[in-house]
Amino acid sequence: MIYVIATIELNEGCKDDFLKIFNSNVPNVRDEEGCVTYVPTVDVDSGMPVQDELRSDVVTVVEAWDSLDALHQHLKAPHMASYRENVKDLVKQVSLQVMQPV
Repeated sequence: MIYVIATIELNEGCKDDFLKIFNSNVPNVRDEEGCVTYVPTVDVDSGMPVQDELRSDVVTVVEAWDSLDALHQHLKAPHMASYRENVKDLVKQVSLQVMQPV
């Protein structure tokens, strides 16, 4: 099992437009072979003092894949190329953390 945390920093005020495009692609990703979970999330105020400042222009995608190969195939999928083209003017920066359980 491979876990991915994708942090997508958006241009200011673009979150609603981004999520509309992103969520329209989610069923395509979930249908991919090897996809266990693929969920967009946004910060929520927990009231816990250890929580970092809320990020209003960030979407964090929580993913799980059966294998690294499945993740690599996901990144090459035609619907992902189309998605990236559709959001390129909304996204400031993307960072990935790819992890495995120990």
